[in-house]
Amino acid sequence: MADDFGLFDTDTPAPNPGTGGDGKPEKTPELVYGTAEEFLHEQLLPTYVRSVTGKTAKWCIEWYFHPEAVSRVAALWRSWEHLRLDPATGMSVWWRDHADHHMGVLLNPQGPFYNCDMKEHRDPEHLEPKKAPAGWFPDVRTQLAQESRST
Repeated sequence: MADDFGLFDTDTPAPNPGTGGDGKPEKTPELVYGTAEEFLHEQLLPTYVRSVTGKTAKWCIEWYFHPEAVSRVAALWRSWEHLRLDPATGMSVWWRDHADHHMGVLLNPQGPFYNCDMKEHRDPEHLEPKKAPAGWFPDVRTQLAQESRST
């Protein structure tokens, strides 16, 4: 479920674009795909075809259990929906700056699916961080609140 991913929310629609030069609200373009998953099945994987042998490229059939993959597929979907509206270079920019980059990371044998094989999902091992010493990363929200009170 998308709710399980918290920060990796993939189904929240983009905000309204605002107002046009005439002061009237701009109409939000209709989305072609309603979810990142639909985009993956209907657009991305049918067009981004690669040999996935496990040696030079890896994929997990249960990709949705990998938070990084969910976030990257959502980014690919949202950028595609935006750039498809640019009739000049939108799709070229999408391929170059988004698809090739994110799919290269996703399919990389050392990428998020490193622990999976072609037919079976295996839970990834999460990186375990150690907390930095107190004061190394002051909370910017607290600093901004203090600055706004002093002005």
